[in-house]
Amino acid sequence: MIFPRSSGILLHPTSLPGPHGSGDFGPSAYHFVDWLATAQQKLWQILPLGGIGPGNSPYMSSSAFAGNLLLIDLANLQQRGWLDAADLLAGPDFSDARVNYATVVPWRMHRLHKAAQVFAQTSAHAASAEDQADFAAFCQQHASWLDDYALFMTVAELQDWQDWCDWPVPLAQRQEQALQQVRNDNASQIAFWQFCQWCFFSQWKRLKHYANNRSIQIVGDAPIFIAYQSAEVWARPELFELDSDGRATVVAGVPPDFFSATGQRWGNPLYRWGAHADEGYAWWIERIRRTFELVDIVRIDHFRGFAGYWEIPAAEPTAVKGRWQPGPGAALFYAIRDALGELPIIAEDLGVITKEVNALRRAFDLPGMRILQFAFGEGAPDDNANPYLPHNYEASTVVYTGTHDNDTTQGWWADISPAMRQHVLDYLDSSELDGHGMHWELIRAACASVANTAIHPLQDVLGLGGEHRMNCPGQAEGYWEWRFHWDQVEPLHAARLAQFGRLYGRG
Repeated sequence: MIFPRSSGILLHPTSLPGPHGSGDFGPSAYHFVDWLATAQQKLWQILPLGGIGPGNSPYMSSSAFAGNLLLIDLANLQQRGWLDAADLLAGPDFSDARVNYATVVPWRMHRLHKAAQVFAQTSAHAASAEDQADFAAFCQQHASWLDDYALFMTVAELQDWQDWCDWPVPLAQRQEQALQQVRNDNASQIAFWQFCQWCFFSQWKRLKHYANNRSIQIVGDAPIFIAYQSAEVWARPELFELDSDGRATVVAGVPPDFFSATGQRWGNPLYRWGAHADEGYAWWIERIRRTFELVDIVRIDHFRGFAGYWEIPAAEPTAVKGRWQPGPGAALFYAIRDALGELPIIAEDLGVITKEVNALRRAFDLPGMRILQFAFGEGAPDDNANPYLPHNYEASTVVYTGTHDNDTTQGWWADISPAMRQHVLDYLDSSELDGHGMHWELIRAACASVANTAIHPLQDVLGLGGEHRMNCPGQAEGYWEWRFHWDQVEPLHAARLAQFGRLYGRG
């Protein structure tokens, strides 16, 4: 699909300011949409909206369909009478610079539990008949995934959050009598997980509507893989490469490369693609359809895995002893297109990209990605062929200064070699010898390029250093925590973005 010429900002909602330990769907989210409109940006790109997993990563969610409970605006629940004002007093370690998940998660979950309990007390008129009807309709509309999710989360909590393959066999193997016993004994807890998802989806729907009414589209993110400890793997084990006990036999990752001598062992279970093909890729079709209910454009993460993926034996501690295996290829995307029509999808085609990967992307007219931080070498003549240099772009491209996995532009500039710096300065015809304005130089280069879509991480717009990066691949702790505050945002930031939009036809 050909995208119109536009630009936007990459910022996950957890990075928004707010009083309750992490960004959420509260007032700052609406203020950010207003700021985007002032800056004449047309896109707000986010990371996956699912719950966080190990290392607090949004790419390891407990469900491919459920939302992240930390994003629920607690103030809205208080306004609706389900929490008291005293419930929203800040916790002791809350910071407006980082998300302290160890403090934020239990604090927020405690308040969500209270709100759910009050909501359920219909005899006290805490929830209106309209709310109750809307909640019931939501549960019915989303039953295909919500029932399994709520049951999974309930059992996982009862089993102290250990991997589902280590649960008692009747529960791990989903024997109906055991599951029904859980439903009978834990109806209120199951309802809690359903209530939280209703709150998440209702609040997000209002926020997205607000953005769309201001001509801003949401670019979402669909990870290719899902976490082992997730409702879908437990509910549909036949769709994944698991043994008879439900344990993964092989896991996902990427091979050794310039960035890591041992590669990256992500640990996600791999798909049993033959089983998906046998059912006409119905699970994937439903996943993509549900994702497009939440966002306007979908970035599919690790697109190269659909052409071929790196299979690592589950017993291996690193990614070194993996092997390439063929993915589903065009058959999956034909099935999605036949069921859902042509969709605005971005293919994250970073990493080891072969002609087969490029052919698959082009066969379905999916724009790929280009990262400006990857564009510059030591200035040798062969560097002119680097596909990340703007003069090598095609229009059907999404260009970034960097992504959530990159250092900030200012952090990157501080770390690169003098020769590479000179290549950057020569290529951009820049006089930014001290590099203080290099973030604007790359943003300008992205906006001026032929690429139809240009996305800038907010950290780069604000000119922040490497300590503000969102993630560092291969590092399990200390990331996904970054937040900004409004004092960092000056009028010139929106004004300059708007100016670039006018100059380069992206307004």
